[in-house]
Amino acid sequence: MLIAETERLILREMTAEDAEDFCRIYNDPQTMKFLGRTFVSLEEVRGQIEKHTKDYYEQYGFGLWATILKENNRLIGRCGLLYQEIEGVKNLEIAYLLDSDYWGCGFATEAAAMLVELGFHRFGFNRVVAYINPQNAASIRVAETVGLKYEREIPQFKDFGKVLLYSLEK
Repeated sequence: MLIAETERLILREMTAEDAEDFCRIYNDPQTMKFLGRTFVSLEEVRGQIEKHTKDYYEQYGFGLWATILKENNRLIGRCGLLYQEIEGVKNLEIAYLLDSDYWGCGFATEAAAMLVELGFHRFGFNRVVAYINPQNAASIRVAETVGLKYEREIPQFKDFGKVLLYSLEK
């Protein structure tokens, strides 16, 4: 299902047919540099897509979406809205991950701007956040470009270790 379009991107729900592309992306050490684990099997990816469909699309109407480059209809990553709970507070996270072959082209910024728009206007949230590895300067620039401001450091976030919390209120 189509979620949104930007000038150069299409955001749509992930499907089982996307598993091979996601497997390629998730197994690229450069792409996954700030997210940890780099090897996943095709079966794991299919299972993740199926679980995400149940946990997010069916329950909330949002989640991570396949990010498609309009010019050639190629899946280049995923982006979307996720619930994340830290220190007892549930936040709406904007999340983006693009194939490293497409870094530096402005696609992450384009997708992140749409995520902020969707979070505030389509889904009615008053605050969005991003949790970012302190060494991921490109992701910090994306968050700042779309209006998020540094809030604080979080010493431990899931398996990621220390992250920086950026936020934007409507």
